[in-house]
Amino acid sequence: MTDWHFYEPANGHRLPHDPLSAIVAPRPIGWISTISSAGVRNLAPYSFFNLLNYRPPLIGFSSMGRKDSVANAEATGEFVWNLATAALAEPMNASSATLPADVDEFDHAGLRALPSRLVRPDRVAASPVSFECLVTQIVRLETKEGRALDQWLVIGEAVGIHIDRAMLQDGLYQTARARPIVRGGGPADYFEIKEDALFKMKRPD
Repeated sequence: MTDWHFYEPANGHRLPHDPLSAIVAPRPIGWISTISSAGVRNLAPYSFFNLLNYRPPLIGFSSMGRKDSVANAEATGEFVWNLATAALAEPMNASSATLPADVDEFDHAGLRALPSRLVRPDRVAASPVSFECLVTQIVRLETKEGRALDQWLVIGEAVGIHIDRAMLQDGLYQTARARPIVRGGGPADYFEIKEDALFKMKRPD
């Protein structure tokens, strides 16, 4: 017999740490670069992030609080997603610091930037993949009762995609080759996607 721990989130989880982010894991990291209307660059990682649609390619990140990334994306209608990798883990983490809006996180984290082709925000030069995005929706999330939360979902359409050709083999993108990192549970848990974790399973006809 399975011994279940059951809880209703509204009444608390009764555990040392909220298990939700550890259960829905690992989660890809939305490392989002934006630029303010005044021209200040911003770079920040979000663990509530994912690909939402193939054609057109839509991605979304959700921010707890109306942070600079959300304000900039709304003001300019643009953002860039940069793939976070094991080699970039430390500067990615550094870019998560709470800093004044006039501080450039690229400079703070010691990261070199490259210009995008179709949007104004720069991309992380060392990141092997970047998506240039135009904002399609900004949604303020709500509870089941319709109460507005200070949680903001930003969805963008990728209109330009940069891929380091070293990540391709016979024209196929090799997921593990970039050594992407993903967010686990707890305040500090991350995982690296490695080739030895791969298994294949075809969908039924």
